[in-house]
Amino acid sequence: MVNGRHSRVRFFLAFWLFVLSGVAFLDRTNISIAGLQISQEYLLGNQRLGWLFSAFLVGYAGFQLPAGFLAARFGPRRVLTLGVFWWGLFTALTAMLPAGIPHAVMLLIAVRFALGAGEAVIYPAANQFVARWVPQQERGFVNGLIFAGVGAGSGLTPPLLTWIILADGWRSAFWFSAVIGVIAGAVWWVFARDTPEEHPGVSRAELREIRAGISFSSRDAGASPSTPHKISWKAIFARKDLAALMVGYFSFGYIAWVFFSWFFLYMAQVRGFDLKSSARFTMLPFLCMTVGSLAGGALSDRLTRLHGLRVGRCYLASVSLVITAIFLVLGSQVHSPQLAGIILAGGAGALYLSQSTFWSVSVDIAGRSSGVFSSMVNMGGQIGGAITASLTPWIAGRFGWTTSFAVAAFLALLGAVCWLVVHPEIALESEKDRPARV
Repeated sequence: MVNGRHSRVRFFLAFWLFVLSGVAFLDRTNISIAGLQISQEYLLGNQRLGWLFSAFLVGYAGFQLPAGFLAARFGPRRVLTLGVFWWGLFTALTAMLPAGIPHAVMLLIAVRFALGAGEAVIYPAANQFVARWVPQQERGFVNGLIFAGVGAGSGLTPPLLTWIILADGWRSAFWFSAVIGVIAGAVWWVFARDTPEEHPGVSRAELREIRAGISFSSRDAGASPSTPHKISWKAIFARKDLAALMVGYFSFGYIAWVFFSWFFLYMAQVRGFDLKSSARFTMLPFLCMTVGSLAGGALSDRLTRLHGLRVGRCYLASVSLVITAIFLVLGSQVHSPQLAGIILAGGAGALYLSQSTFWSVSVDIAGRSSGVFSSMVNMGGQIGGAITASLTPWIAGRFGWTTSFAVAAFLALLGAVCWLVVHPEIALESEKDRPARV
């Protein structure tokens, strides 16, 4: 324990979660950038390519609850390190599948499913870190920073991987993704600890600051976050706003994965851009996501300090989703391809103004059970993403891409309504401490 200075270890670790978040999205969106080459090599077509996108998300969604339990039980350091090495392995396995191999589609689906299962740990583990390390007044910003990695990783993916693919083929892009992941995971293992008390670089002043901003129930007062904590499954499932958050994040995930899965191909096939131009325009939504995530997190903290949790978390998220719907409808209908790309990118940025609030509110509500609670919320988002990966091209083929974006806009409005029934000011731990009503 460092005594002579005021350390800021929690911000370095939050920054490294930003890096890991970026790597995770590099590994999950590389297939959309290499989709044209992979589709040609294995004779897939858009529909089967959509199956690969969905396979990842089915594995990702299906393992959310186990991931949340493991993060709560074994801590974010070990669980996240193992997860990063796991998804690096399966990214490499994608590159190792030879052309012409029998049952290539099924093998690719199996590999993508396993990759999704491995990546399932990233955000439940990160949320467990936030619950143990981050004071309430900083959670919006820290979650915004972590999820800015989504935009940064996805935004850098198109130009970087396009350059690698044009220079040395799509397999080299996957090898690059795998190596970067292993390096980032090794750094996390070396520098991270599960609790502030365990970290040799945390000063006494920083530890006091962390403890003062983390509120548990009275029965947990004075206990270390590393103390075994019994998860109250009954209390979690009794929360009505859990269902609202799951539906809201379903809507969020559906919209986000329109950009992650299909925006590159939409700009190329529908708006008529070549490979390099598509890569440049595909950067825009993800850069807007990065800015939106950081701005939304900071704004959430500020509004929470000034007006309370309902305004800082719920109303902010609801308004941002309404703005998202407007941008999606306008962007899909303008005739100029360049203007369409800019407006739709604005919709992605507006969407990510709400990103950190989904995760901050999970900690606000669930406290030390936030790894499990947030994993269930995240499950809703990934189910939405799995559906859009296959449903979006089907709707576009039947009714046109304008209808595909209209469906996404409707879901944004549904998500906005869901936020109005969420109550982060009523914590799960405080509910457990209340005397039973007679």
